[in-house]
Amino acid sequence: MSKLDELINKLCPDGVEYKQLGEVLDYKQPYKFIVQSTKYDDEFETPVLTAGQTFILGYTNEKDGIYEATKENPVIIFDDFTTANKWVDFRFKVKSSAMKLLTSKDNNKYNIRYLFHVLQTIKYTPVDHSRQWIEKYSKFRIPVPPIEV
Repeated sequence: MSKLDELINKLCPDGVEYKQLGEVLDYKQPYKFIVQSTKYDDEFETPVLTAGQTFILGYTNEKDGIYEATKENPVIIFDDFTTANKWVDFRFKVKSSAMKLLTSKDNNKYNIRYLFHVLQTIKYTPVDHSRQWIEKYSKFRIPVPPIEV
């Protein structure tokens, strides 16, 4: 029996609890982190992000309104229209308000790296160009094993 099997048997013998994403992830609107100028230059130091395929749109020299993500305090950026999402553990600004900044509601209960990986497994394609987090995505139920697992 693997260590994981042992932990599951010991800590959740009746099965893993399921919760809605909105119960385990906080979201923040990115308004104060939106870049003011789109005059990007690779010589500047602060990346401007989008949750889509491009990810880093360019670099800005703006000094205010920078989201201070770190390896110890990461964030998930979530495109509110496409549901694309990315793991970010460095300082950045964002391109638009069409995203949410997601963090764990309680780091002692909900591991943000685990939650990010669960997001990658959700099979959902938006059918219209509407905001997805509040109306749809935050309501998806996911397995939430004890933090030790």
